[in-house]
Amino acid sequence: MGTVYNRRYLFYLFIFLGALSAFPPLVTDMYLPALPAMAADFNASPSGIQMGLAMCIIGLATGQLFFGPLSDKFGRRPVIGASLVMFLAATLACILSASIEWFNICRFFQGLAGAGGVVLSRSIATDCYSGRELAKTLAIIGAINGIAPVTAPVIGGLFSESIGWKGIFCILLAIGAALILMYMPLKESHPKEKHYTGNLWNLVKQSSLLLKKRSYMLYVALFGLSNGVLFGYISSASFILQNDFGLSELMFGIVFAVNSLGIGIGSAISLKFKNLTLAIRFGAFGMLFCAIAMLVCFYAKAGFAGYEVFAFMTLFSLGLVFPSTTTMAMTEGKVMIGWASAIIGATGFLFGGVVTPLVGMGCIQLSTYTTLIICSGLTVILSLIKPAGGN
Repeated sequence: MGTVYNRRYLFYLFIFLGALSAFPPLVTDMYLPALPAMAADFNASPSGIQMGLAMCIIGLATGQLFFGPLSDKFGRRPVIGASLVMFLAATLACILSASIEWFNICRFFQGLAGAGGVVLSRSIATDCYSGRELAKTLAIIGAINGIAPVTAPVIGGLFSESIGWKGIFCILLAIGAALILMYMPLKESHPKEKHYTGNLWNLVKQSSLLLKKRSYMLYVALFGLSNGVLFGYISSASFILQNDFGLSELMFGIVFAVNSLGIGIGSAISLKFKNLTLAIRFGAFGMLFCAIAMLVCFYAKAGFAGYEVFAFMTLFSLGLVFPSTTTMAMTEGKVMIGWASAIIGATGFLFGGVVTPLVGMGCIQLSTYTTLIICSGLTVILSLIKPAGGN
């Protein structure tokens, strides 16, 4: 740890980083239950409405590559402030949108601004912690990043009928304002003597140092593939649980919420491993076993019970992989922390964006389980590779 902080401030910082990391998934997923109502309000097609989600995800991926390196040059605190102010402006513009085209443009900038929360929560944690403390902090952040996308639609579903989609965006506006208030006492974690002093073009070229580092890119690839498993589950669960197994919206929400606990439990248990590489391998093999088991249950017509047991265990296995890969990647990328966080975050969304349409091809259960097997199988293979300079 470079700067010495007192225990009270570190506890406050811990709370702030948790809130900051939960923020972007709420932005992407909280309004999902209101999509049909939005289509009616805007007189738009389903594909036109779903484009808002795609634009937000593109913004989240792009924004991390923007805010991460800038924070290496100008510091974490001013970049966080700028991203939160941008978020308030974009969210207000979403609420006031008169057409679906304008709304979708605003969603891109909303995602772009929300990316600051993802990338900087990891960067600040790496600035302030090291070793097991860093692993513990990133385990919490990883658990939140895994749980929030799963629970956000459930939260949105509780409010969508009573307050509508604009009400949900007003809640997001209030959350953004609360984060600005929490940001006020924040101290700069990246001191001036560590700021990148070159010009912006050379700052962009600094990413090549990390892209050429085999050990760092190994953990980035592992993180990306595990995100493919997560997005495969998220994007298919509502169709499988409601259409194939006949669950009501309420029961779907309950099952979705229960399964999200698997990520949290797995993240907590990952801290028990003395060797994080071992935690990654356990999680990778667990994901592959569960994906194969779900495919077997599908052909054996095991129904909801077979699906649910292995879906929960899949998310538990993800919980072992997420914080471990993040910790190892950020440790390997300490030479440029902002870039390190940006690349790993953007890669996660890239894999998620590729996987999401794949699980909707043909029979959704068959395509989902096949996709999960491929992603988890590649994770197993990569987890067996010993990184250069290895851990």
